[in-house]
Amino acid sequence: MTSTVKHKDQRIGVLVDAQNMYHSARNLYKAKVNFKEVLKSAVAGRRLIRAIAYVIRTESGEEQVFFEALSKQGFEIKEKDLQIFIGGMKKADWDVGLSVDAIKLANKLDVIVLVTGDGDFEPLVEYLKTNKGCLVEVIAFGESASHKLIEAADDFTDLSRVKSKFLIK
Repeated sequence: MTSTVKHKDQRIGVLVDAQNMYHSARNLYKAKVNFKEVLKSAVAGRRLIRAIAYVIRTESGEEQVFFEALSKQGFEIKEKDLQIFIGGMKKADWDVGLSVDAIKLANKLDVIVLVTGDGDFEPLVEYLKTNKGCLVEVIAFGESASHKLIEAADDFTDLSRVKSKFLIK
């Protein structure tokens, strides 16, 4: 991973794996993510083209207030229902949807910022860099982020380094 130069004319897209970030903050720090600050840090004075938060809806709907807050902060919201399988196992992931969107948007962007620590995105990072010519930056909590993902990225922002800025207790 090399640190990249950030130019004000770069067109960027920010794609947020909200579940991954929510669980990382809760498990590591018993806190919530300050997504407004994460977006500001991701954009870093550049031209934001799209900011999309991928979220999971539960049957109770208690997360609706969170979705509205994300929307007010400038995120488009993509929702998916929590899958509950026979036997009680739950599945909530946007990996394929987020990856497809990243590939579709890549021709319109110079930089794609993935806000996730999920190592499953490492092949996506490699693809975007090699086949689409995009710079790919990753923002996540260093303690829970995949080392392969961090290595593959052009730049990595460790939210754990400035907890006071990126966490809400």
